[in-house]
Amino acid sequence: MYNSLSKSVTKCQISGSNKLVSLLFLGYLPPVNTLRKIGSVLKEEISFPAELLYCKKSKLAQLGCIVNKEVLFPYSYPYTSSTTKILRKNFIDLYNDTKKIINITKHDLIIDIGSNDGNLLENFKKKHRVLGVTPEKIGKLAIKKGIPTIIDYFDKKTSAKILRTYGRAKVITATNVFAHIDDVNNIVKLIKRTLKEDGIFVSESHYLLPLIKTVQYDTIYHEHLRYYSLESLNYLFKRHKLEIIDVKEIPTHGGSIRVYAARKGYFKVSNNVKKQLKKERQNLTSKNLVAFKKNVVNSKLNLFSILEKIKKKNKTIFGVGAPSRASTLINYLGLDHDVIDCVLEINGSYKIGNYIPGTKIPILNENILKKKKPDYLILFSWHIKNELKKNIKKKGFKGKFIIPLPKPRVET
Repeated sequence: MYNSLSKSVTKCQISGSNKLVSLLFLGYLPPVNTLRKIGSVLKEEISFPAELLYCKKSKLAQLGCIVNKEVLFPYSYPYTSSTTKILRKNFIDLYNDTKKIINITKHDLIIDIGSNDGNLLENFKKKHRVLGVTPEKIGKLAIKKGIPTIIDYFDKKTSAKILRTYGRAKVITATNVFAHIDDVNNIVKLIKRTLKEDGIFVSESHYLLPLIKTVQYDTIYHEHLRYYSLESLNYLFKRHKLEIIDVKEIPTHGGSIRVYAARKGYFKVSNNVKKQLKKERQNLTSKNLVAFKKNVVNSKLNLFSILEKIKKKNKTIFGVGAPSRASTLINYLGLDHDVIDCVLEINGSYKIGNYIPGTKIPILNENILKKKKPDYLILFSWHIKNELKKNIKKKGFKGKFIIPLPKPRVET
């Protein structure tokens, strides 16, 4: 144990093997969504070790410290999925792909675990019964949209409530949350219990392959307990007599993987599964995994060098977007308001009026961009830089953009 708010990981969360290899240590980082109001009295902030471990047996990468869910996902959790264009498009794509794989009638129930503001379920709602499950108050927005939502964690109690009140689901989805939940084997058991015999489970998670390839150290934070390879998911589902029937790489969050799983024998297994496993074996090699640490350090130093040269010329740098990954990058590099004056968020964001965790960098409304006119903007959501640059230029920004990853650089 590190302290009462977290526990150390000594075994693989899927295979149970204690032979874990360290891929990267980012230091002690604060939880990425524990926000502190601008102007509030400075107090101690909790932080936890952020070390990425790898299991050669299951091919799973995982954090070496599990922080209590109440710390990471409080009722006031500020993330909303409907504010990003790429996510909205992705959920439409998920809906259309799912309909090609499984026949869903108007009587069938679709459950989304970690449903947030109901963005995904809006696509199913018109023609099917839907139910969201999320522990944060943001779920009230989904209820206002007419999407039934249980505001609680998906656990044994919630599963029993669903079975009692709604019955079993034909489709269960978990997008960008399947790696967030401790005791993944128990969660798979609960999902299987809540799913119809001929139902499917659809998960989307950060994908280990692009994380290693594009040096995405910024996506390593305590909410993400695991970084799946397809091999690791295959290992996990086989333990529970489920099989992967289809797979797709998707662009969300800088590179994710969408996986369809079902009970064995109910669906034909797509050739995509075999192709993706082959691709992994060719790219997630021991050599590439070992090189990851060196690549991260080089990327960090190169970005710091760019920022240093700009600040020595007395130029101003604003950040754009305050996603969770911004907190990791800022804290890992040791940046504060002397380097990055502020971070801009879109109007209506719950994060406005707070500091980036672990710093005094204020999160402000993007409306100030016209008035303040910074020299540079660093794009923390670099994986959607084209969308961001286009929108920002429309607002009259004439300065330059800093792209922090995969290769730190300045663009016009």
